[in-house]
Amino acid sequence: MFMIIDLIMPFLSSLILVICVMIGVAFLTLLERKVLGYIQIRKGPNKVGFLGIPQPFSDAIKLFTKEQTYPFMSNYLVYYLSPIFSLFLSLVAWLCMPYFTKLFSFNLGVLFFLCCLSMGVYSVMIAGWSSNSNYALLGGLRAVAQTISYEVSLALILLSLIFLVGGYNFFTFTYLQSNIWFMLLCFPLGLVWFCTSLAETNRTPFDFAEGESELVSGFNVEYSSGGFALIFLAEYSSILFMSMLFSLFFLGADIYSLLFYLKLSFISFLFIWVRGTLPRFRYDKLMYLAWKSFLPFSLNFLVLIIGFKVMIF
Repeated sequence: MFMIIDLIMPFLSSLILVICVMIGVAFLTLLERKVLGYIQIRKGPNKVGFLGIPQPFSDAIKLFTKEQTYPFMSNYLVYYLSPIFSLFLSLVAWLCMPYFTKLFSFNLGVLFFLCCLSMGVYSVMIAGWSSNSNYALLGGLRAVAQTISYEVSLALILLSLIFLVGGYNFFTFTYLQSNIWFMLLCFPLGLVWFCTSLAETNRTPFDFAEGESELVSGFNVEYSSGGFALIFLAEYSSILFMSMLFSLFFLGADIYSLLFYLKLSFISFLFIWVRGTLPRFRYDKLMYLAWKSFLPFSLNFLVLIIGFKVMIF
């Protein structure tokens, strides 16, 4: 009996988690359209249902029922599978979240997250290459270069936090922030993490993978209907996940309180606010920021934290 429960519980918990993430993504798109509307002094979606609240669901129905187009010269199988792989990876990353039922409570959660993040590069690269379009290939190459560059400083920031807490388990962040938030201890590190998260999720001002003004739509230019919707879902799921990690690492990780989810929503709102406010970087400046600003800073902070640990012990 207990074996059956042990088999069923992770499956059910994963299913509930995926459904909740998908609903969260749906309403994050609505929030984005509303906030951008008010930033640009207009209303945003307000026609469908009450105040435009069912808008994400009507968008989903529209996208998934549209006719799928396939580029004649594309590498069909890989082209078809890469959006599915992209969404799968962004949802698998959520499994390392310190869940109430201790869904998959493993001690190397941070390493698992880094592996999922690194794998995400391949889906973008393959989507850009398999479309057999110049614009898509350029967008894919830009995205890969950008993601790899920012992953280095992201890993170093994570390493600083790992030295601080002395473990790879996400639950240790919950215990150690009961008295003081890490944002107060490592304020500049938190800001750099937020900027790096923007670059990792290909958001403005770092959205070179989808540079509309010069690359039409970047790596997903040849995708329509369902394929485009899956890439879109993967991107917004990653935004929510990065917001969750920011709240977990820097803003007191009491994941069982409502306040944690309010913090998560606020960080997601910041992603949208930045999009509505800042223009896109020039590409060489983006790389300059990664290699000449964030990388030395995160290395120095890592040395500082190691020095503190050595002094204490």
